[in-house]
Amino acid sequence: MLNCEIGLDFLENEPALVDGLQVGSQEAFETLVRLYQAPIYNLAYRILGDSAEASEATQEAFVRIYKGIGRFRGECGLKTWIYKIAVSASLNRRRWWKRWKDHVPVSLDNPLPSYGENPRLLEVPDRGQSPEAVCARRETEQAVQRALDALPAEYRTVIVLRDVEGLTYEEIAETLAISMGTVKSRLWRARSQLRQRLRGLIE
Repeated sequence: MLNCEIGLDFLENEPALVDGLQVGSQEAFETLVRLYQAPIYNLAYRILGDSAEASEATQEAFVRIYKGIGRFRGECGLKTWIYKIAVSASLNRRRWWKRWKDHVPVSLDNPLPSYGENPRLLEVPDRGQSPEAVCARRETEQAVQRALDALPAEYRTVIVLRDVEGLTYEEIAETLAISMGTVKSRLWRARSQLRQRLRGLIE
């Protein structure tokens, strides 16, 4: 069987993908990377608000997935298990990054970073959009990211998982190891704070 055919089987059959990963199949891991590289990066970027840190968190997540797949027993879905690892890697990077920034002196001669200079989220460009529409969309995206950055980490994580990644309440509870009630409470508070910060944009 050709590699592309093996990859197609994995794409259509999650148990086969898990089995392949657990026996060390290179094709299975390549399929996993194709499926989850962009979602994991985008999740990390939304949590961290920094492209370089998001890339580091993405690499760390895939290393953990590769090393830990043998212990995956299907108690939750593969996607939930992967997102749990990605969130943990992102929050670890965030804690490390915050400690590092708090102890590194900043020179007044260095220009401040600009959101407009950060690489965009991994996405497929829409050839049908006008330059004005693309510019407006990017400005909106930057405003939303700044508002997300201002939220406490636990609120930011839950709103990204629900409203950006589309996870169910049950999947979020499993991913973050919290109760359904806590998920709903954090989500309500996160949306309220985000709505206040984006009031001008919404209006």
